[in-house]
Amino acid sequence: IRPGQTGLDVTLGYGGHTQEMLKCLQGEGHMYALDVDAVESARTRRRLADLGYGEEILTIRHLNFADIDQVASEAGPFDFVLADLGVSSMQIDNPDRGFSYKQEGPLDLRLDSQRGISAAERLKKISREELRGMLIENADEPYAEEISRAVISARKKGADISTTTQLRQIIENALASVKADDRKEAIKKSCQRTFQALRIDVNSEYEVLYEFLEKLPDALAKGGRVAILTFHSGEDRIVKKSFRQLQREGVYSEVADEVIRPSAEECLRNPRARSTKMRWAIRA
Repeated sequence: IRPGQTGLDVTLGYGGHTQEMLKCLQGEGHMYALDVDAVESARTRRRLADLGYGEEILTIRHLNFADIDQVASEAGPFDFVLADLGVSSMQIDNPDRGFSYKQEGPLDLRLDSQRGISAAERLKKISREELRGMLIENADEPYAEEISRAVISARKKGADISTTTQLRQIIENALASVKADDRKEAIKKSCQRTFQALRIDVNSEYEVLYEFLEKLPDALAKGGRVAILTFHSGEDRIVKKSFRQLQREGVYSEVADEVIRPSAEECLRNPRARSTKMRWAIRA
């Protein structure tokens, strides 16, 4: 990233990535950022403004990154684009959003709480077969059968599944037959995967990603670069397939041959980076 360039962070979140990219611009050029979470993006806007990054160099829009074409038509094409497909720390750490099984809160999991239905509402109507398929497709959950059966059984008995801890308890019950030595770790990982699968579903994250990848080349300037951070194999496969297909078609001149992972040192410093995979591409 060089001074004078125009960049886009399509997943603003807490603004850590945006801040680092703004530093590279050294006060020249412009940075754009998108986020579907109106509440958190307003807080990030204030935080970055307090650091000296005002509207003269930073424009924040309340948009889903699937709408990259809208901002590109106004401000593009972009010299660099970053997409971080993980949930922001602000959302994970806020129990009212329901992203973490570790804290009591409503089972919501929506990135934009004003749109769509919550995970709790989703679980009220889903069939066992559909839930099982969701857990496998969105999270590679090895106990998908046991968990889906337990959720539907609890629902039929009139159990309330409207909070994070209620769902966690059902998952714990579903894994009661796992060997005692392995049970604690199995429950932890199954909770992580189940919450992930539900989050992907209620936010239509795969559909959004496909739409973003389709529109992305037209948003990039010639020689423009994109980096995408994914957090599970399903997302990574979609990005990898898109990049390689578009390279074969001559849309991208180069793409990452191998996935890039965080170092052991970075994982120690930031444990949430552990499952991150990064791929990049350069517009022809």
